[in-house]
Amino acid sequence: MQLLHTADWHLGQRFHGQERHAEHRAFLTWLLDTLTEREPDALLVAGDIFDVVNPSLRAQALFYDFIVSAHERLPSLDIVLIAGNHDSGNRIELPAPLMKRLRAHALGRVNWQDDGHLDAKRLLVPLTDATGDTRAWCLALPFLRPAEVTGVAQPNEAHEPADNDYVSGITRVHRELIDAAKATCAPGQALVAMSHAHLHGAAVSEASERPIVIGGEESISAALFPPEIAYVALGHLHRAQQVGEPRIRYSGSPLPLDFSEVNYPHQVVVVTLDGETLADTEAIPVPRPVAMHRIGPAPLDDVLTQLNALDDDPAQPRELWPWLEVRVMLDAPLPDLRARIDAALEGRALRLLRLERRLPNVAEKATATPVSLATLGPRQLFAKTWEGRWGAPPDEEVLADFDRLHQEVLDADDSDETQESRV
Repeated sequence: MQLLHTADWHLGQRFHGQERHAEHRAFLTWLLDTLTEREPDALLVAGDIFDVVNPSLRAQALFYDFIVSAHERLPSLDIVLIAGNHDSGNRIELPAPLMKRLRAHALGRVNWQDDGHLDAKRLLVPLTDATGDTRAWCLALPFLRPAEVTGVAQPNEAHEPADNDYVSGITRVHRELIDAAKATCAPGQALVAMSHAHLHGAAVSEASERPIVIGGEESISAALFPPEIAYVALGHLHRAQQVGEPRIRYSGSPLPLDFSEVNYPHQVVVVTLDGETLADTEAIPVPRPVAMHRIGPAPLDDVLTQLNALDDDPAQPRELWPWLEVRVMLDAPLPDLRARIDAALEGRALRLLRLERRLPNVAEKATATPVSLATLGPRQLFAKTWEGRWGAPPDEEVLADFDRLHQEVLDADDSDETQESRV
């Protein structure tokens, strides 16, 4: 049988404050077409369906429209979704009874039974082939929050105190779920695990991945998934990669979620199972509906040359204009840098989202005695800070700008005080 593995859609994400609805809609349209063409037996979505726990109505509409459309096109398709650390587990599970009518199974959190055992049955989803026969079982494990796996009494005769350690709790969940899956699985049926976690040794994104455990253990061992698991479909890390062996894989995010991810191999993974074992994996590149450019870091002249060479199409709708990050290396302060970049982009169908100034590292001189605003005054303190940062005192033009801004602040304060006295 064939499965399609994807994760980290982050529907509703705002990119440096800008909507990405057009990109998310284009990806889901492409995914529907790919499902129709490939006709897999199941679709696995390994968490972070939404970007925030309270997604916009627009983002939710995209998601549910996709689920309905996928069922209409492929009525026998099994869809299994788990909550990631960006998702609300309760929100993901809320429409679960309705979604099951569309062969979609949504798992948002783990539950414990009164006897202290994991409620593993609800996390085991049968995956059927085109004839309706169960060919595999999906161990659908949503992101495990510390409150869900620590402090839970363990069922044993000695009634030992509960282990409050997060990693031990995760290990226990995996052990009980895998034991239940082995007991459920019939000969010839494969076991497929789906999890939203950070595994030891996996490469993280430079800037866009939120730590999943604050102040605690950040990654878990791939050894939690024994050889009996034919394939492990992972979510959370945005870089597509395998961890240690081909059967343990992150699909990666379908779209770059930060400029640092612009060169990632964004993809979905088609998984082929032969009986109880993994037969093959195939990465399908996801087309990028909106281009993303990262210029620099480079001197200003080189940056302007690169900007001039960028392709753009003013006839396109604005929502499809390329995203742009510009990083400029400076040897000295350049107060009109933004104006120069804006002038180079005037009339271009490009959306500048971020302008970064790369400044030289000038070590500040150590002072024998501390200085303060009270002893120096604002102008002198500004001048000393400038000289420490740039290695030279500010010129008269810079000081004149400071004086003007300082006076504006003082005038604003006076205006506020006058208004308060009148009240």
